[in-house]
Amino acid sequence: MDFEKRKAATLASIRSSVTDKSPKGFLDEPIIPLLETINHHPSYFTTSSCSGRISILSQPKPKLNDSTKKKARGGSWLYITHDPADSDLVISLLFPSKSNQIDPIDQPSELVFRFEPLIIAVECKDLGSAQFLVALAISAGFRESGITSCGDGKRVIIAIRCSIRMEVPLGDTQKLMVSPEYVKFLVDIANEKMDANRKRTDGFGVALTSNGFKNPDANDVDEDDNYENLAGDHDSSINNGNLHPGLQQDLIPLSKLSIVGEPAEKLHLWGHSACTIDKTDRKEVIVFGGFGGFGRHARRNESLLLDPSCGTLRLIAVNDSPSARLGHTASMVGDFMFVIGGRADPLNILNDVWRLDISKGEWSSQRCIGSEFPPRHRHAAASVGSKVYIFGGLYNDKIVSSLHILDTKDLQWKEVEKQGQWPCARHSHAMVAYGSQLFMFGGYNGENVLNDLYSFDVQSSSWKLEVISGKWPHARFSHSMFVYKHIIGIIGGCPVSQNCQELTLLDLKHRLWRSVRLEFMNKELFVRSTASVLGDDLIVIGGGAACYAFGTKFSEPVKINLVQSVTLSENHVPPQPEDVYLESNKNNADLKTEMSFSQPWVIQLERKYAKFGKDILKSFGWLDLERKVYSNEKGLCICFPVTEKFSELFYEKQLLGMDLEGPEDDSLAKGLSLKDISSSAALNLLKEHGAKKLINVAFEAKKVAKSPLQRMREDITSILKQKGLPEELLDELPQKWERLGDIVVLPATSFKDPTWSSISDEVWCAVSKSLSANRLARQGRVEPNGTRDSTLEILVGDNGWVDHRENGILYSFDATKCMFSWGNLSEKLRMGNMACENEVVVDLFAGIGYFVLPFLVRAKARLVYACEWNPHAIEALRRNVEANSVSDRCIILEGDNRITAPKVRLMIFQTAHHLFNSMQMFQGIPVGSS
Repeated sequence: MDFEKRKAATLASIRSSVTDKSPKGFLDEPIIPLLETINHHPSYFTTSSCSGRISILSQPKPKLNDSTKKKARGGSWLYITHDPADSDLVISLLFPSKSNQIDPIDQPSELVFRFEPLIIAVECKDLGSAQFLVALAISAGFRESGITSCGDGKRVIIAIRCSIRMEVPLGDTQKLMVSPEYVKFLVDIANEKMDANRKRTDGFGVALTSNGFKNPDANDVDEDDNYENLAGDHDSSINNGNLHPGLQQDLIPLSKLSIVGEPAEKLHLWGHSACTIDKTDRKEVIVFGGFGGFGRHARRNESLLLDPSCGTLRLIAVNDSPSARLGHTASMVGDFMFVIGGRADPLNILNDVWRLDISKGEWSSQRCIGSEFPPRHRHAAASVGSKVYIFGGLYNDKIVSSLHILDTKDLQWKEVEKQGQWPCARHSHAMVAYGSQLFMFGGYNGENVLNDLYSFDVQSSSWKLEVISGKWPHARFSHSMFVYKHIIGIIGGCPVSQNCQELTLLDLKHRLWRSVRLEFMNKELFVRSTASVLGDDLIVIGGGAACYAFGTKFSEPVKINLVQSVTLSENHVPPQPEDVYLESNKNNADLKTEMSFSQPWVIQLERKYAKFGKDILKSFGWLDLERKVYSNEKGLCICFPVTEKFSELFYEKQLLGMDLEGPEDDSLAKGLSLKDISSSAALNLLKEHGAKKLINVAFEAKKVAKSPLQRMREDITSILKQKGLPEELLDELPQKWERLGDIVVLPATSFKDPTWSSISDEVWCAVSKSLSANRLARQGRVEPNGTRDSTLEILVGDNGWVDHRENGILYSFDATKCMFSWGNLSEKLRMGNMACENEVVVDLFAGIGYFVLPFLVRAKARLVYACEWNPHAIEALRRNVEANSVSDRCIILEGDNRITAPKVRLMIFQTAHHLFNSMQMFQGIPVGSS
């Protein structure tokens, strides 16, 4: 049976519970999107898998004097989960109360607590495909991945796996040897490993899509548009199932809307738009576009009307409508809804304007005049009178900061001239209108998630950075804003944290921030959702994200009572430091607005002082245990994440944004007990050891994962603009590359224009950084001579020597002089598996040791004669036999093998074809064959 037939049969069995041979009988739900991504590729299909599990296995004890070959002893699961384990449930199973105890069985069984990480077996179409996928898995953290089966007539199978498993015996069914406290300790460790396993799984999914794989379930989710998919960052994860409830506070309930009429799945959307019809006889929400919907998820262009009072959802039947899109805006002007811009597909960013006549249910395309309105998506819009105001957005990789006004009376565009406190470029922000003012909050500027609040006066056409009292909202993007009476509200957004379970309210009368907590029902994810006010209710529709470990998630439509929310927020105002966002302190007002205490600060210390600094931070409770310690400045410095408590103290000492100041007293660090010093003295100690307080750059960098190619393109584009060079040079950027050891090798066709030589230093540095390369090279043509010399050009690095390990054998060679054959892997394995303990082997074309080393290292040949005439290969061969400790069993014969080995008494040929060719080569030389 060929590969395609085996793949078809296997995929059919995967979808059938009848033929699934696993104990559970079906696939693990968390990795179904990942498996479908692999299976969607023509060169791969999965044969077995496990997403990772925590279990307690009850297995029979081994029999005494059992001399039979070791094999599995069977058994059953006492407990198993593919999610984080519940320690209370595990303890109750192992230590039941007397009323729940069962009679002991005659034959006690061993109890073993286990954590097993993800493992996936994949059949590959060929060896090259297998090597590629293994390398991809290893780069994502599954370092134990490898080829488990290959060779003549064999299927090519790989295993994707890592080594973070754990297995701990607990005792047996009659007597446990551990305490409940120890079991809880084990569960906590297993849950940490499960979280690490999830992050690696997410990272592997991102690596797949970055290298040409497609996810059939989210086929139309554009990778570079999915900023909310923050794989690998726990603090920013879209999985909000484990959010901490925070301080005890009355919760505002979410009322789920029961949908009738059209299928409720039609409201499973994100990136859509919504406007309200708030009339005496008609109170409805109009929903248009977005990604998701009923059936196969895709971009939509449906126009839907939702009556929240009864849950009726109906489709507006129209003859003509805007194209399918997401990331657009919709604004109400009288009885008309104006839809502007959006994204139709990765190559089609829109700037069109459509108008929906609410009374007639008719769409019409609008031809506008005036200033040019560039295409964009993820922008924000708000209407005042007959005018629609558009700010920011994204066009391809460019984030804009322009403000355009569309006058719907004459359909004329006007761009506002930049002046005063103009906001920075951003996308995925939110903006609302209140009277003659616009209010805009948050967004993403390409590097940082923002939490600034700007107002725009439509009469004076001026922006103002607002300073408001109260607890400032956390930075976010892809959130929603709304206006209710004299209150502006903010809900949802990304990164998802417990703060996004709050409804933040800005009281414009008292210029005060307030907030209330929401009682989430089903882990709602208000990311790229819409928030519409009808009467005293807030209607939240859609929202969600795509994450590989959990698949595509959408939120159900819900209703929130705003009267109750405002009342509760007024009764619950948490105490604030007197100097937080105080307007009277004008010198610090702007600084505090942009940099709140809750931002991810770190303390940086030289590596030699890291232990001392960490002890101080831990002793005073300043070390933030929720974030990771990381190195900086090429490993010379260590950055410790610090808490809000530390930031507040830091500010109180008037040290915000500067190096710590204090007396230079070295005696403080000698024989000092940290219990005996004050916090001020501890700050001075940190200063004396060179501590600096910085924004956590590594934390911010995780917010949006970018592919190496995207990072390279952005960096090179910046260099070209600085040098005033044409962007047409970007056409010579490589679309793919390969690795030789730690050298990244670019294609021969990349960066060939002579112009690159004038900026080579900056370009090679940028390319190396984007590809995480220690050394960089460019491929050249193979010399058409007898030794087929390499012409690889080193661009960054001192030399071309690389190390490559294959089948447990180390191959070392100079890539600028020698070619390396990635093929013949199965033949190398075959040679290494031959029984050659007492044999003398002659390799007439030894090269760098492709077959010499397998014969010596794995097949244990007594002696190998290695013939080679390429001096560069000879140099590598000598190094390789030394490095693999087999030089005492190898005789290297340098020169033409017709001279160095004129007579060979026995040769082993794989086929008669090879024998015939060799006989022609060695005409007149006595040759024996078998």
